[in-house]
Amino acid sequence: MPDGAPVTLPPTASDLAAARFVARHATPPVERALRVVTCLADERAILAAAGLFWAYSRSMKPDRETARRADHILGCAVVSAILPHLIKRLVDRKRPDRMVVRRHRNGIPRSGRAWDSFPSGHAVHLGALAQALGPMVPARLSPYLWPAALSLAATRIMLLAHYPSDVAAGLALGVAAERGVGAALGRGRRA
Repeated sequence: MPDGAPVTLPPTASDLAAARFVARHATPPVERALRVVTCLADERAILAAAGLFWAYSRSMKPDRETARRADHILGCAVVSAILPHLIKRLVDRKRPDRMVVRRHRNGIPRSGRAWDSFPSGHAVHLGALAQALGPMVPARLSPYLWPAALSLAATRIMLLAHYPSDVAAGLALGVAAERGVGAALGRGRRA
């Protein structure tokens, strides 16, 4: 039964097809490995890393640009932590592990609250931080930033915690959050 949010969002046919495909091909060793990897984008890990970066950058008496970047990263982490919780209060969507997995879970974990599928909070964090880190990453590594973020976000689909549309919406919300933080700090995104 839905949690009582004003909007109930059913999964699309392609979301269900993707979830069924993952459920058919899941194996306990792969699911265990993915559970470890997906923790890199967990809300607590993101907030801790952003907070440590901010504190470290402040402790070294930063130049104006470093201080600006630290503020931006911390702002993105905080906003991307709050935003999915707010949206989940407005939108109910049953998680794929509750929709397509029956008896044999094949290592697929039971994810969070049953009706909190939309949007993927991990993807919101990844979208915001990949966008914010873009100008900071050395040029030789920048071609890998978004593919790494997308791969990490895809772990949520492979664990059947979210549908592909939950992850896509989360990434888009993250990018929007990063731009909002940049505007709020008075420093629109650099080209």
